[in-house]
Amino acid sequence: MSSFDEMDAFEGASLSARAMAARPSRYLNDLNPAQREAVETLDGPLLILAGAGTGKTKALMARVAHLITMQRARHDQILAVTFTNKAAREMQQRLARTPFEINGPVRWMGTFHSISAKLLRRHAELAGLKSNFTILDTDDQIRLLKQLIRAANIDDKRWPARQLAGIIDGWKNRALTPSKVPAADAGAYNQRGAELYAQYQARLRELNAVDFGDLLLHVVTIFQAHPDVLEQYQRWFKYILVDEYQDTNVAQYMWLRLLAASHKNICCVGDDDQSIYGWRGAEVGNILRFEKDFPGAHVVRLEQNYRSTPHILAAASGVIDGNKGRLGKTLWTEAQDGEKVRLIGHWDGEEEARWIGEEIEAMQKGTRGMRSVSLDEMAILVRASHQMRAFEDRFLTIGLPYRVIGGPRFYERLEIRDAMAYFRCVVSPDDDLAFERIVNTPKRGLGDKAQQTIQATARANGVSLIDGAALAIEQGLLKGKGAKELGKLVVDLARWGRMAGDDDLTHMELAEIILDESGYTGMWQNDKTPEAPGRLENLKELVKALENFDNLQGFLEHVSLIMDNETDDGGAKVSIMTLHAAKGLEFPAVFLPGWEDGLFPSQRSMDESGVKGLEEERRLAYVGITRAEEICTISFAANRRVFGQWQSALPSRFIDELPEEHVDVLTPPGLYGGGYGAAGMGGSSGIEQRAADANVYNSPGWRRLQERSAQRPVSQPRETRNTVIDLQAVSSFETGERVFHQKFGYGSIIGIEGDKLEIAFEKAGTKKVVASYISAADDIPF
Repeated sequence: MSSFDEMDAFEGASLSARAMAARPSRYLNDLNPAQREAVETLDGPLLILAGAGTGKTKALMARVAHLITMQRARHDQILAVTFTNKAAREMQQRLARTPFEINGPVRWMGTFHSISAKLLRRHAELAGLKSNFTILDTDDQIRLLKQLIRAANIDDKRWPARQLAGIIDGWKNRALTPSKVPAADAGAYNQRGAELYAQYQARLRELNAVDFGDLLLHVVTIFQAHPDVLEQYQRWFKYILVDEYQDTNVAQYMWLRLLAASHKNICCVGDDDQSIYGWRGAEVGNILRFEKDFPGAHVVRLEQNYRSTPHILAAASGVIDGNKGRLGKTLWTEAQDGEKVRLIGHWDGEEEARWIGEEIEAMQKGTRGMRSVSLDEMAILVRASHQMRAFEDRFLTIGLPYRVIGGPRFYERLEIRDAMAYFRCVVSPDDDLAFERIVNTPKRGLGDKAQQTIQATARANGVSLIDGAALAIEQGLLKGKGAKELGKLVVDLARWGRMAGDDDLTHMELAEIILDESGYTGMWQNDKTPEAPGRLENLKELVKALENFDNLQGFLEHVSLIMDNETDDGGAKVSIMTLHAAKGLEFPAVFLPGWEDGLFPSQRSMDESGVKGLEEERRLAYVGITRAEEICTISFAANRRVFGQWQSALPSRFIDELPEEHVDVLTPPGLYGGGYGAAGMGGSSGIEQRAADANVYNSPGWRRLQERSAQRPVSQPRETRNTVIDLQAVSSFETGERVFHQKFGYGSIIGIEGDKLEIAFEKAGTKKVVASYISAADDIPF
């Protein structure tokens, strides 16, 4: 039986709503009027404009249940598409619960890619494939492209495979096959992009394989080339529902339009104000032109918000109103006013991290005139991942549990581990694990066999791997380009080690020299993937972190110590994530740090995309504010360290757009000369008193901030803090002594190693702690 016969056998006679229309349905009872309108408007094109926190998933699932209950379609005649497997699972789980009771899963509910994979396996022969085709992961894709690049005699260092992969992925997102690549893109990848794209697609067919982008591209191509196939699916999928429509790219848009072209029973749910993925191909224009694409479309606006307070919603609306060409909606809530959005400026990023840490602990204890807020209920949302470092360092130092969502912790990131491995080899040439990590990173032509030769030579002579490498070269065991590059690395490591003792060279400068001369920075500069700029920013942030230490060794010890203390005890944790990763989440308390022009809005987004980029950044600000349910705190810093140099920063232009009546300005007059952004709202009268009266600012960090504001001009940063431990403090402790730590409580010292104390805490277990954070138990006042 063919796939079409199989589907037709299921279809049977047409369904009728008959008397079902009058049947009361429990799932309708809990809907507001707009949600109910969205559920009961069954025929024709429908756009549900769903603002943040307005219950769109609830409405979407009620609509699916209504289609089935009213016998408009069976479970297997509804196509429900979303963007993540997690969202698809949550929808199926919600449908399985009361009050929906639809007696079974919706067969065609999933992501664009999972549904396309299912369709493509049915019609693989029409794409020149077999039904058992393989879906390549990114590593396999890069490996295949490298083979093609080498065969074309292209220098893959100057023109990396990842760059070509990104170009091809962009074409596939636009539903462009090799023959349809426009003339405007002819210069891509040194004039060879389209040619290599064609070779890549041919090679994939030979391997009976597809990559992720092919799943949609092949299905769209099949639908366009085979109208009979398209017609069968148009008849089969009687109703189409799409979640997060504002995030669709061109290929997904064409896929949907083709399927809905006949009956036009398509319901798209989305929010143009939350379209924040333009950098990966999403087209906000897809949702903006819905009514033009589907004449006569019905539009329902979900505007009643069930998440946030009126002040938070008003602040978010004030910002997003700055965007032009919006479809427009006004969020409102029946909730009480709650707290206004709080705005505070700091002297620098570390002061910001320190204050937020103090504020989190105070909110956790309920000492801010509000209920006690659990760590699980708090989140820090940053614009760029490199901002996380200051918070992670601070929280690890004070013992505040945290989790990083959407990526590894700062010191666990690939580029940070690589860089620190270089530093370890310089500080300690016997560190074989570090040398193994960097010996062929970046590529030096040293494959597995060469590395095994190095290891065998080192073992045979009882020396470190670095010395073993030198011996292997000297004895002629390694030859060619790999031997030459390895010899240079060995010489460089020794030279950098000697430079570490140079009093005229700071360890920050040495770190930059190591990363530059090793080729590691250059490797990421030549990498054209979307992740590369972020990795470079993280490396700059790593060098910046060194300023608080006397030398590389002190820094490496610090990192080892804090990572050693980090264990997952399953308890409550503060969440740290980027604004992009926060979409779809919500927290009672949200901190939004780093609201400065150039950081947020991102200078790179504005430079590359102009007004379009600025508007996407503004949508990102809207998403950030609307993640907060009860408390939203926005902060900015007067000074940031950029490329190793202090620079004064201006508050984000988005701060100017916050409506005065919904914001508590807690920055004292004079921090920015009283003239920038919301800090100048309403003039200086009253603000100073409000700041002085705010219990929030009775912390030591706030008092230091006030003292510094009177002592130096804004443009000058505070002195670099020296966090190297005073060894005099260590000598005052002895093994067996009872001590106290602010976070871990009381304990007894069981070991002393330099400036580190190993302590058996009564409640927190055994931990290694820097001595300066410990007090003798007798010194603690009762």
